[in-house]
Amino acid sequence: QVQLVESGGGLVQAGGSLRLSCAASGRTFSGYVMAWSRQAPGKEREFVATISWSGGRIYYADSVKGRFTISRDAAKNTVYLQMNSLKPEDTAVYYCAARTLGELQYDYWGQGTQVTVSS
Repeated sequence: QVQLVESGGGLVQAGGSLRLSCAASGRTFSGYVMAWSRQAPGKEREFVATISWSGGRIYYADSVKGRFTISRDAAKNTVYLQMNSLKPEDTAVYYCAARTLGELQYDYWGQGTQVTVSS
């Protein structure tokens, strides 16, 4: 059974940092794209960063470019999202997701972790 388990969320002041982790299990993710997305109340889901499992393809949304860094540790089957210079508008539930490279639909989702940035 495939599982994506996020951790690392919490409450932080504006300008602070958090590192989210996504522990993946249940299959090999070679050939997959891993993503971090977020959804705030009343807003549409936004994909903030993606990375191919090989690490060769990385994408950032304009809203987080220069502040967030996505990475993965293949040995630990874990994907990270380092978030620096956090802003109140980064407040959301952050989800880890995985899809097959070349496909559009995400096959697997985590349960989400809350990130709250206070002003």
